[in-house]
Amino acid sequence: MKTEQRQKFLIVLTLAAAGLFVGVNYIFAPLADLWSARSDQIKELRTKVGDGKKLVAREAGVRSRWNFMLGNALPDNTSLAEQQMLKSLDNWAHNSGAEIASIMPQWKSDSTNYLTLNCRVEAIGTLGKLSEFLYRIEKSPALKVESVALSAHDATGQQLTLGLQLSGLALVKPATK
Repeated sequence: MKTEQRQKFLIVLTLAAAGLFVGVNYIFAPLADLWSARSDQIKELRTKVGDGKKLVAREAGVRSRWNFMLGNALPDNTSLAEQQMLKSLDNWAHNSGAEIASIMPQWKSDSTNYLTLNCRVEAIGTLGKLSEFLYRIEKSPALKVESVALSAHDATGQQLTLGLQLSGLALVKPATK
């Protein structure tokens, strides 16, 4: 090969290598990344659409549950809600024959949309009375039993102490404009 032809060949080869380098690193790689990101986004959107369709299919059940919660939530007035809970606990204890030893209510505000009334209750009685008391609390739609502890109050195990952690939900109504 002549020197001029060799130089032209090396220049063309160098330009082709540089073009390939630029094409791979600055065109092909970003397009491949973009394509991959688009594919991930499409997959995520399809999942969200599927979840939305499932939610729409369950609309009646969700609305029914929400209306049940609205109807059975504690009042958003804290003193009225505490009064309602204390009155209910007193009625359940009286009807079951259990004796309430202590009640410790505490409000918890995790959100601007709702308040939670956590209440520690200790009741004393026989196994039958405490079972009836717990049943009445469990039957209440406004309260949820978070934890239960049962211990003997006397040496024979006839008198028991029931420790409960209860929670009630109070939905805060949005302020009207």
